Amino acid sequence: MDKFRAMDDDPAGNHGDALAPCVFLIKVARQMMKNNNYLIVDPATHQAVLVDPAWQIDAIHTMLANTQSTLRGILLTHAHPDHIDLAKPLADFYNCPIWMSHQEIAAAGFSARQLIAIDETPWRVGEMRIEPILTPGHTPGCVCYLIGDHLFTGDVLFAEGCGICNGIDAAHAMFDSLKRLKFRLRPETRIYPGHTYARPPGQRFADVLSYNMYLHFADKHSFAAFRLRKGQSARKLLDFV
Repeated sequence: MDKFRAMDDDPAGNHGDALAPCVFLIKVARQMMKNNNYLIVDPATHQAVLVDPAWQIDAIHTMLANTQSTLRGILLTHAHPDHIDLAKPLADFYNCPIWMSHQEIAAAGFSARQLIAIDETPWRVGEMRIEPILTPGHTPGCVCYLIGDHLFTGDVLFAEGCGICNGIDAAHAMFDSLKRLKFRLRPETRIYPGHTYARPPGQRFADVLSYNMYLHFADKHSFAAFRLRKGQSARKLLDFV
């Protein structure tokens, strides 16, 4: 299994001798779609949350068993099918909540018996502090989740680029969201996107900032012009060089 641990003194934002959350990568695929699911485990209580579960339910069951953790909730960054595919069946099986932003629920019409609509108010699972950060652009209600010094970005921020934007207003919103992340994040924060292309997940934000061109535009107009530039085929939409 792929496991990541923060190396900072107290990245979980806790006090005393609290341990940093453990992040486990679950690589899943369906046809051409390749996604990163993440299981985040509180080492003090073995309570866990899952980010954007999709495609391969057995891999998720296996990871939970291997880590001897208890699933306490599912964090959804947005409502696209490759990020919500297994949310409802897993929530039913483990009897746990699903969290999604108010804005995304309204825009996508997503519903589930266990669904909890969230704003940016943090909460805790075990000793882990979960901080949602509203980052619209890829969709109207995209959320990134900051857990300790780990940021789970869905399709907002990749190591190599940013998510697809559907029109000028969405591109302007994406620019503002990336600007907000630049203001909020520490250089040591690790970035865990929903998809990876050239670089593995868990890159330091300082490093992503140094090589991701989408973090260097000075204004939303030039950003939008580049993000929406003509000649991008479906393949080239994911070609960030």
